[in-house]
Amino acid sequence: MTTTGMSRAEKVDAATPESRNRVVDFLRAAAITVVVLGHWTIIAVDADGGILPHGVLDGAPWTHPLTWLFQVMPIFFLVGGYSNALSWRSARRKDVGYAQWLRTRLRRLGIPLIPLLLAWLVIGVVAVAAGAPHATVQLASQMALIPTWFLAAYLMVILVAPPCLVLWERFGWWSIIGGIALAGAVDALSIAADQPLLGYPNYLLVWAAFHQVGYAWLDGRLAGPGRRMLLAAIGLVGLLMLVLVGPYPVSMVTSAADEISNSSPTRITMAFLGMLQAGLVLLLEKPLTALLRKPGLWFVTVLVNQRIMTWFLWHLTVMVGVAHLLLALDARVLLPEPLSGTWWATRPLWALVLLALTGVVVLVMGRFEEPRADDRPAPALWKPIFAAVMVIAGLAVMANVGVVGESGVTWWWPLLPVMGMWGFGVVRSVRAAP
Repeated sequence: MTTTGMSRAEKVDAATPESRNRVVDFLRAAAITVVVLGHWTIIAVDADGGILPHGVLDGAPWTHPLTWLFQVMPIFFLVGGYSNALSWRSARRKDVGYAQWLRTRLRRLGIPLIPLLLAWLVIGVVAVAAGAPHATVQLASQMALIPTWFLAAYLMVILVAPPCLVLWERFGWWSIIGGIALAGAVDALSIAADQPLLGYPNYLLVWAAFHQVGYAWLDGRLAGPGRRMLLAAIGLVGLLMLVLVGPYPVSMVTSAADEISNSSPTRITMAFLGMLQAGLVLLLEKPLTALLRKPGLWFVTVLVNQRIMTWFLWHLTVMVGVAHLLLALDARVLLPEPLSGTWWATRPLWALVLLALTGVVVLVMGRFEEPRADDRPAPALWKPIFAAVMVIAGLAVMANVGVVGESGVTWWWPLLPVMGMWGFGVVRSVRAAP
């Protein structure tokens, strides 16, 4: 790093309060990096078959156990639990009500989402008008909007985070056990009836229950290596029993080779995967804390977190755009056969190209993560709740069906979150701060 860079890094380091848990920020940044690289790898592009959403998992079953490492959505909910509990307790001390707190969280997550949704609405309209097959545009938008399923689930958890914190403060670990037990009952019903739709409540139940492990971390209920090893052991044993004895597949990411998906809808396997991952990463908290005292590493962590939503939301749009450009040009030399030796050897180059292009998008769109300060009075309670529901509904549908159906552009789904945030006063304007 240059002298100027180090000087800036040292200033950021010096400005960071001693009370800040730097590991929380690092885990968030590391998790988003793993998600981005994972998506760019498992989604294959075939010169003849087009975009293969789960090409690697479908064609290479040996990769399924690796998803226990690379399916890191539980880490987001772990650090989310830590951060949301810290934020809500701070709000309570300052007499900030639930409505104002929720509006603030929605602004942080929702404003960067608006340009992505509007961009895909325009892409859908232009592509269909130009004669592109509806199925092609639908798949492209589905792939690009995969990140929105996480955002929908996370917003649901934020909605219930304050009452869940009350449950945690009163019942402790039993609040987590109870949530997972309810999720198990939902899974049993869904799997027995062979109706994935009946499993959809687990998008909330599983993640809300595991989100509270972040509360436990914040409150020191996971202090010491013994408790962390126990948490990891519970997660590992639970996962092995569910996979080896139960009906659940090994892959923690959806694969066409499996009859049941662990992630669509969310299954209780994800809660146990979260316990395993949380126990292991928290065992590293002390050495990570020491490493993050180095200004350079901490500076990179801060930079990633400043634009984390933009990286996350746009990384698959960039990949889909590059893939369709190469397919349109019939650039077969740049599209080796998926899973071939050449394909694996070129994955680092593929990731570097996508990283550079996504970086350009982040430079342009990243300003939406710095909206104008919101000094309005607290809203009526129902307004941010209704806004959140509209955002969740729109994102949930688009994650499954994209922005184009058999009859054409389904324009109302991308507009639903935008109108929800605008109509119910979460944002007055999408213009970013200068």
